[in-house]
Amino acid sequence: MPPAPPLLTLKDIRLSLGDKALFTGVEVAVGRGERISLVGRNGSGKSTLLKIAAGVVQADGGEVWVQPGITVAYLPQDPDVSGFATVHDYVAAGLTAAHADDLHKVDILLDAVALAPERDPTTLSGGEARRAAIARLFVTGADIMLLDEPTNHLDLPTIQWLEEELLKFRGGLVLISHDRAFLNRLTNTTFWLDRGVVRRNDSGFADFDRWSEEVMAREAAELEKLDKLIAEEAVWAHRTLPARRRRNMGRLNRLESMRQERAQSLARTGSVTMEAESGQASGKLVIEAEGVAKAYGERTILRDFRIRVLRGDKIGIVGPNGAGKSTLLKLLTGQIEPDDGRIRLGTNLSMVYLDQQRSSLDTEKSIWDTLADSGGDHINVRGTPRHVVGYMKDFLFDATQARSPVSSLSGGERNRLLLAKTLARPSNFLVLDEPTNDLDMDTLDLLQEVLSDYDGTLLIVSHDRDFLDRVVTSTILVPGDGTAVEYAGGYTDMMAQRGGAAPVAEDKAAAKADKPAAAKAPAADKPKPRTAKLTYKQQRDLEILPRQIEELTVKVEQLNKTLTVGDLYQRDPAAFQKTAEALDAARAELEQAEERWLELEMLREELEG
Repeated sequence: MPPAPPLLTLKDIRLSLGDKALFTGVEVAVGRGERISLVGRNGSGKSTLLKIAAGVVQADGGEVWVQPGITVAYLPQDPDVSGFATVHDYVAAGLTAAHADDLHKVDILLDAVALAPERDPTTLSGGEARRAAIARLFVTGADIMLLDEPTNHLDLPTIQWLEEELLKFRGGLVLISHDRAFLNRLTNTTFWLDRGVVRRNDSGFADFDRWSEEVMAREAAELEKLDKLIAEEAVWAHRTLPARRRRNMGRLNRLESMRQERAQSLARTGSVTMEAESGQASGKLVIEAEGVAKAYGERTILRDFRIRVLRGDKIGIVGPNGAGKSTLLKLLTGQIEPDDGRIRLGTNLSMVYLDQQRSSLDTEKSIWDTLADSGGDHINVRGTPRHVVGYMKDFLFDATQARSPVSSLSGGERNRLLLAKTLARPSNFLVLDEPTNDLDMDTLDLLQEVLSDYDGTLLIVSHDRDFLDRVVTSTILVPGDGTAVEYAGGYTDMMAQRGGAAPVAEDKAAAKADKPAAAKAPAADKPKPRTAKLTYKQQRDLEILPRQIEELTVKVEQLNKTLTVGDLYQRDPAAFQKTAEALDAARAELEQAEERWLELEMLREELEG
């Protein structure tokens, strides 16, 4: 029998914006069980293509076909929650006729995303509105879900809850996201929207860098054979992106050495050695905090916190929304005073602070004038003169955009320009509060590169796990119960040291924070107690997983060869479909086995160390 038809098909989709062709003959098919990452450069049209698939935007030409009886649910970047008396009413409006009796699911989902049903939707923050929209998405009982940047403004516990729910989903899933860890875990197929055409790779996002570099290398080789001019932007993109990825690999190696140094520093903190070193560290000390406490009314934000930050440390701060991350940042930078304890800042600090709100840009100014705001054609970048156009290219702007007004830029491009302006200011102490919100993936890669090369001290609040893994030397967890603990390494290292325990969820954090302050708090400079050795099951898994991984790797290779060699599809479509399903299952099993082995191996090393 022939393979099952797709649930959703886009055929020969064409769309122009003014005189610019955005899509030319786009072909897309979404099947049941496919979890697709839709990727592409900022401004390539990913969100527009998702809106066409959802029926929100009408294409100039082509056909959108949905299998009869199939329902499609869409989560936009900016959910509109207006027009409803309560959050419960807004979420319940997502129930279809087939699920009209499932009102109990509304309450279950609102509890899961920590929203009160009786809240007025117009009072919700951006993150709360997104959580309400996610709850509404799940009550639809849809066969296909189209999600545009679902993790924007969500805290880590909510992101992890969303991951688990989407992993259970058995329909078709299309995701646009800048969160690499989110895409790596969830997707098994990649659609790459590039210059109006969609390319498909039957592997998840984790394979995107390797695959896209192969595609670009083939294209570059073909273009070099042609005796004609090549669009400058295409050449620049093809040469720059792979080179940047290779450079980042070198930076990750250097980061590992810095993390080892930070781990040694943490091991000494609080000991007699720390006192002996304070004289030698003169000029290197950036922040020293001892016994710091802070509360607002009956709510304890922080108690008995201590840390010693040295020049060159790059420290991430994570935790649920409302746990006190921004408060900790302001305490450590001297913007607010602690209720108890002592905070000492080092000498000769030149701080640049980028808050969550971001400063506004003058939309009437050009990119050139925004960067070189004192006139001329050069800009001082942390004390070094740089030509405006050269610095623009560092931040992924084309030279032809130099005199374009800020008003012509997309949201992602404006964020990029703001970062370029902020990071040019002379500093040896950089403080970033949620800098990764609303950034596209290219800008995140760029920001990672800039911060990796930054030779000063960095404090950064972020919910982006992959970004933290690539940038910071240590991570402070603020769970919302008044404690704050520093762990050497990035987010993944922190999770391994905690034995896989996730940050406290927002509603639980608030409940714990209301407990009397007299309750004994764990020492802030020591990780929470954990098992001294692996359990019998963990040890057993660690022993058998390498063999399973090897067997699954061979199986994936064999199944892939069966699909790609010969004419199986023409000879036996049913066998082809069965083999394709077996390949997807084997890939998913292999990925889970590799993740489990890595998690256990890191935990073993930590316990033995």
